Amino acid sequence: MLDRWTLRLVKRPLLKGASLLHRNGVTADQVTLSGFGVGICCLPALAMEWYGVALVFIVVNRIADGLDGELARLAGPTDSGGFLDIVLDFVFYGSVVFGFALADPSGNSLASAALLFSFVGTGSSFLAFSIMAERHGIEKIIYPTKGIYYLEGLAEGTETIIFLILFCLFPDAFVQLAYCFVFLCLVTVLTRAAGGYFILKNMVAAVEQKKG
Repeated sequence: MLDRWTLRLVKRPLLKGASLLHRNGVTADQVTLSGFGVGICCLPALAMEWYGVALVFIVVNRIADGLDGELARLAGPTDSGGFLDIVLDFVFYGSVVFGFALADPSGNSLASAALLFSFVGTGSSFLAFSIMAERHGIEKIIYPTKGIYYLEGLAEGTETIIFLILFCLFPDAFVQLAYCFVFLCLVTVLTRAAGGYFILKNMVAAVEQKKG
């Protein structure tokens, strides 16, 4: 929901950083892998309840995620790079939630499981529609620089980052915050599923009408 505004705000500093890395021969894939390597360190940090340390790892990972996209656009995006970026992003998100379950298994496990459940819905609805959009040649109007069709929702990248930060700042409120995020994710799943279904259904109907 907030990505359309936050992406505009961070684009200039990310582009400056990416340009510097590009001039020094750093590739987008290298940043993706490095960012993931740092980000996944939040898992043991959270398990040991080092929430401040975990927060640093999370922030570095998210900055790297923005830099690799700008680097890819400077050097020319690749399907392999886009694939790697998406896979590692989802693994990273899951690792943060799992880390909180490890930090307090008795208190956080159910909320963590619910949040991972909702992540399956947001991720699958997002990726499934992007496949269909590519197949039908649907243009990326709102996010034209994205590698795949970016189907909007109530819970997007910005909201995810906000909640990951809040989890670390207020670990005692993880359960309440997690359920709030679960609600946003489930609303996103419903709106994406309905919106994507009717978009694709209407496209097929329009094609058949032209043929008739």
